Formats: sequence, C-alpha cells, structure tokens
Amino acid sequence: MNQEPADSGRRRSRRSTAFSGAAMPVMLLGLSAAAASFGAAAAERPDFTGVWGVYRAPGESGFGFGGPQAELPLRPDARRRVEEYRALVEPTGDTPGGLCLGSGMPGSMLGSGGYPMEIVQHEDLILVVYEAHSEIRHIYINGPEVAEEDLFPDRNGYSVGRWEGDTLIVETTHLKEAVDQTRFPHSEQARIVEEYTLETLDDGARVLTAQMTMTDPVFYTEPVSAEKKWAYLPGTRLLPYECNEPAWEARLDELRAGQQAEAAAQ
Repeated sequence: MNQEPADSGRRRSRRSTAFSGAAMPVMLLGLSAAAASFGAAAAERPDFTGVWGVYRAPGESGFGFGGPQAELPLRPDARRRVEEYRALVEPTGDTPGGLCLGSGMPGSMLGSGGYPMEIVQHEDLILVVYEAHSEIRHIYINGPEVAEEDLFPDRNGYSVGRWEGDTLIVETTHLKEAVDQTRFPHSEQARIVEEYTLETLDDGARVLTAQMTMTDPVFYTEPVSAEKKWAYLPGTRLLPYECNEPAWEARLDELRAGQQAEAAAQ
C-alpha cells in the first residue's frame, strides 16, 4: 500500500500558506481600489456645508415659494380636520411656534418663517440646523439599519439619504399627524422625498434647490410637491433662538411680585 511521506502534510501546509500569501496582496489591492473609488465618488459630491438663507430671484418677494399655493387635493375627512383645527386657533391667533414648538416637516425645510439654516455635512450623516426654534434634523446617509420598534413618530420624522450622482435624495417617514402645518398638513402615513441640488449662478452666487414631493394616502388624493431655493450666506452664523426665555423671565417677575407682596404683608 502506498503511503504518503511523513512531511507531505507540512508541504501541503506550506503550499496553502504560499497560496494565501499570494492572494493577500491581490485582496488588499482590490480593497484599496474600492476605497479609492469610494473616495473619488465622495470627492465629486457637492458640499452643502454652511449657512443658507431664503433665495429670492430678482424682483421676487416673500419666502421664495414662487407664487400663491394651489388648492390642495385633500380628502374630505382630512379637509374637515384641518378646517376644525383652524377654526379653533385662528380667533386667538395661536400657533405652535407661539408656544415654542418647531415647524416640523415639511414646514421646516420650506423656510421656517424665513429664518436661515445651517448644514453640516459628513460622509455618513448630514445635520440640518434651522435657526427657528433651534430645530435639528439628522439625515442618515445609506442607513443605519434601525429596528422598526426603535422608531417612533416625530414632527420631523426619520430621514435617510443617499447620493445619486451630485443629487442628494432624502426620504422621511415616521411623521406625526400635523394639521397645524401651514402649507402641507399631513397624517402620520405621510412620506416625504426631497431632492437637493447645488448650482452656481453667473454672478457666482451658490443656490441650493430642494424639490419636495409628499405622498399621503390618508390626507391626499395625489402627491403634492413644492420647490424651495436657498442662497449661500458666507461669513454668517446662526443666532441663538431661546423661545422659552421670555416665559422664564415672566415667571421670575411673578415670583418677585409674590415675594414683595409677602414682605409687605408682614
């Protein structure tokens, strides 16, 4: 019976090791090429970092919405709920902002009352800070994967973004029902898709354009859309927005008045 030499196993191990060693540089080269390709793609993406204010074309006024809003294709029940809300608050002029509540989506990305916003762009995360009410949106690029039970409705929802060439696509879900939205009230089933593109005009001005489409089968018979343009504001910073400070100062005045009344009664 033929028997293998006693050192054949060692030779096989050496051959296997030699094969692995030869494959490793190829593997590393492949990873390096992939990393270089990813880095090149990232380098080609526009950088939205900075402070942005409402862009107004020459001769345009207002918040840059491009004219009066068309009638919304609201379903009858949704229209009734919106009208009931407005009938409730309009006599007193009450608004969410008056009680320090942020605009929420899509009102925040459509202008937040004309206040500026700041974008901080990272590879895997984009932060959008709206000066009004110091609202902050987190846009997670290509993830991360989050269990459904860990997501809950919020006025700004949960936003995930991806790059398609030089266009940033952002999808927002898990919104709260918001009949208080000035332009686009919606239910918690609303889904908002934004497309952001950056252009440089002939005069050198940088303009960020946001195309928004919202679908909501509970509130609308068809998708609704809007466009918002932002102008880059170099050398600008956001100012603090302490909505609760006047209320706190008023409360301190009440306490001082009570203290003085007690002292006078003694």
